[in-house]
Amino acid sequence: MAKEAKAETFEQIYAKLEESVGKLEQGGLTLEQSIALYEEGMTLARRCQEMLDAAELKITKLKESFAPVPERLNGRTVGEEMAEYEYVPEDDAEPADDDPFA
Repeated sequence: MAKEAKAETFEQIYAKLEESVGKLEQGGLTLEQSIALYEEGMTLARRCQEMLDAAELKITKLKESFAPVPERLNGRTVGEEMAEYEYVPEDDAEPADDDPFA
């Protein structure tokens, strides 16, 4: 029977959940019947949520795997900002105090 439960689709499980909720809302059940239906409904709801979570994870992974590859130009990603460096010609550079060649 465990294999049959796994073979059920989301829609089938959700229909069972709706049926359980409908019976509870209709009333006329004994306390024991109500508790049993509530427990069944919670189990079905958990299975539905697990299936939805698995579907969401699969979609997220698919989105990531099909994400566009960024264009590259000269080893950098297009649109990537370059660090700001100031060019100082050697003539204008101040010699360091500890520079033996200055």
